Amino acid sequence: MYRPYTRTPADVRPLRDVESQLRDLTQDFATAFNTANYDQAAALYVVDGVLMAPHYEGAQGRKPIERLLRELGEAGCEDLRLETTHVEHSGDMAMELGRFTVVVRKADGTRAQERGKYMRVWRRLGAWLLAADCWSRTRQSEHDHAESKVSAA
Repeated sequence: MYRPYTRTPADVRPLRDVESQLRDLTQDFATAFNTANYDQAAALYVVDGVLMAPHYEGAQGRKPIERLLRELGEAGCEDLRLETTHVEHSGDMAMELGRFTVVVRKADGTRAQERGKYMRVWRRLGAWLLAADCWSRTRQSEHDHAESKVSAA
């Protein structure tokens, strides 16, 4: 039997703001990367999305992005942390700026923390998806480099 929809607009929770949604999606990306779920991380991109990571060729498309993320993980990148610092949006497009840190496991067993910044372009296609994602490492001074060494576990 058909029952009419009885909820009033006051019963419906307001939609979350764009900045909160993108911050949460960014943390979902970091979690997927850190748990080696590269396919889940790549699923956050539009079909023809682009990822440009430092020292690697850019990747376009979900499968190539998944391969690049896997390559980064296998090269020793772990404990990726992303911090959104700024979000601008208009309509179905948004830009996110932020900082990242990642621990890089070296061949000799030592670990070093690297820092950088990123810029992301999001498109809302029903859900917010990444259209372009560009990361840039921050050059470290000798003093910073010595402090960034993480003891081998």
